[in-house]
Amino acid sequence: MAKDRPQSEDYTGPLKRLMLGILLLCLLGLFLLWRVDSPRVERFRAQVVDRVVPNFDWAMAPVTATVNILRDFQSYQRIYQQNQELRRELQQMKAWKEAALQLEQENARLLDLNNVQLDPRLTYVTGVVLADSGSPFRQSVLINVGSRDGIVDGWAAMDGLGLVGRIAGVGRATSRVVLLTDTSSRIPVTIQPSGQRALLMGDNSAVPYVDFIEAPDRVRPGDRVMTSGDGGVFPAGLLVGQLAQDPGGRMRVRLAADYERLEFLRVLRSYEHEDINDPGNLIAPATLPETSGGPDPESAPDLPAASDMPEAGNG
Repeated sequence: MAKDRPQSEDYTGPLKRLMLGILLLCLLGLFLLWRVDSPRVERFRAQVVDRVVPNFDWAMAPVTATVNILRDFQSYQRIYQQNQELRRELQQMKAWKEAALQLEQENARLLDLNNVQLDPRLTYVTGVVLADSGSPFRQSVLINVGSRDGIVDGWAAMDGLGLVGRIAGVGRATSRVVLLTDTSSRIPVTIQPSGQRALLMGDNSAVPYVDFIEAPDRVRPGDRVMTSGDGGVFPAGLLVGQLAQDPGGRMRVRLAADYERLEFLRVLRSYEHEDINDPGNLIAPATLPETSGGPDPESAPDLPAASDMPEAGNG
């Protein structure tokens, strides 16, 4: 059995359609009114805007907020893009900074090589480090100077400041430098200011130890370590490093050479040591023999002859 519809529903549909038609007509009239180009219509539009728009601030607030949000989002996008560009530029600047620091350090090392004060009798050949051994059991480097440059086994090699090692193997165009940290390295040194002589012994660590110190109680951490020149291994007076003490109480040397950045090495040409074979010139003259009759006539000074004496009164 069909239910009877309420009487109110019979009027709802036509009323909605009527209201929609009226709204459309009003909007169409408003559109036509806004399109008409007439002074009277313009004044009417101005009056309508003055009366209606200020009363619709509450309705425009969400629209204004939405517009502001969109603008802020666009501004955030621009800031994000600028931030990404700045990050890329910062990475490039870091790369340039690192390159500039490397060039500055290389320039400083070259200046050190030119300005370091050595024995004036020592001459040198500067070479570029080509490679290192890369072995935990042998520490050495290759340089690009060899027999064609007059390099000889046993010569000392330095960086811009301190002793690095010695030549141990010479080819025509390359040479091998055994570092002071190698286990086969044994260097006679002098510890200043006490002047104690000792032996620097490599143990494949960055800080080789010092052994056979003459008087261990006279040396202190911080003392300078120089080559002593004993045995003709190295010229005397080359800077090796600074004395330090490990936690076990053993004396070690912080090397002056920068082993982390070995790029240029100076090979010192050793000069021949002057041998003293005749000690007679170093002994004082013999004393006069004691005689009862006076001094030895052989040691008496020679007097001029009588004929050589000027005559009195001859002026």
